[in-house]
Amino acid sequence: MSLMPPPLAILAELTHRCPLRCPYCSNPVELARAREELSTDEWIDLMRQAAAIGVLQVHLSGGEPTVRKDLEQIVTAAREIGIYTNLITSAVLLDQARVEALAAAGLDHVQISFQDSEPGPADRIGGYAGGHEKKRAVAAWVRAAGLPLTVNLVVHRQNLSHLGAMIEMAASMDARRIEVAHVQYYGWGLVNRAALVPTRAQVAAADDVVAEARARLEGRAVIDYVVPDYYARRPKPCMGGWARQFLTVTPAGKVLPCHAADSIPGLVFESIRERPLAEIWESSEAFRRFRGTDWMPEPCRSCDRREIDWGGCRCQAFALVGDAAATDPACGLSPHHARIAALAARESEVGEGSFLYRSFATVDEARAASGLTRDRERPEAAVPPAPG
Repeated sequence: MSLMPPPLAILAELTHRCPLRCPYCSNPVELARAREELSTDEWIDLMRQAAAIGVLQVHLSGGEPTVRKDLEQIVTAAREIGIYTNLITSAVLLDQARVEALAAAGLDHVQISFQDSEPGPADRIGGYAGGHEKKRAVAAWVRAAGLPLTVNLVVHRQNLSHLGAMIEMAASMDARRIEVAHVQYYGWGLVNRAALVPTRAQVAAADDVVAEARARLEGRAVIDYVVPDYYARRPKPCMGGWARQFLTVTPAGKVLPCHAADSIPGLVFESIRERPLAEIWESSEAFRRFRGTDWMPEPCRSCDRREIDWGGCRCQAFALVGDAAATDPACGLSPHHARIAALAARESEVGEGSFLYRSFATVDEARAASGLTRDRERPEAAVPPAPG
């Protein structure tokens, strides 16, 4: 009998290959090559194992999942197994015939990311010429195929002034859900943080834009809104708590509690090629490390929100203070919180800034920028020392 409630959903990172080069991509700096990817049969076997332990949803992501020529096979298998499928895509590789083929295979939902409301800045941010207009065309094909559509608007300092227009664009596409997500600073987003982090004034203005749009679009579209952690007072319940509701499977089959967990050194994450999913979920040492509340330091241990935010984000704690067991610096009770806010304020004033685009060719440069070595040594803390 299972000791843990089953995960609700799996983020299946089918590949790290992607034609876009978004500088905020949440993929790890260490990108998996095509030769390392799970085969069709391995992904289908994973979904069978997932269904057996009670998983209800699989989010097909990447990189760009439509790079995989076997995507229709994977979707068909998921439908036969009884798992809901959501395709998270940049959309630029899709044509109408393939959208219709995926719908016929049993795909349940499509989520398309947009980088801005206008082609010029959108294509510059994504590093892919013609991408914006292709995304708009695909969104129309998705709705024509009868598939529900979510539009994901990733916002940051270089596009927040267009947020109102971006929301209007998403609504005009008949998107029933609009996700307005401030960049989260993991992976490539952490590498490019100084070029992305918004000013406090921009965040306040975005709050107002979202509130107005929610009122105006009520009954037409639901707007989800993710605020930037660096300006928060309390941390978000990252992934519903470490290894409590969700898990991620990397292109090479490594099973993680969240997409950024492999950035924490000292934790060994097992592969679906080596151990059954149920055993990894139940008893993996890495999954158990921050599950629940027993691991928490003060002030988390005594906090009345400890089973609401579950201590916040372990990956962020490591990235910012060099200790994955520390209180998330996004929390106002963290001794590092004021310095995080000061860091955000300082970096947000440096000007537009240039991007280190996400690609296989820039991995070494990104590794150096993030403080990682090939052996994944502990980086220097990203938070500057306190004055004096």
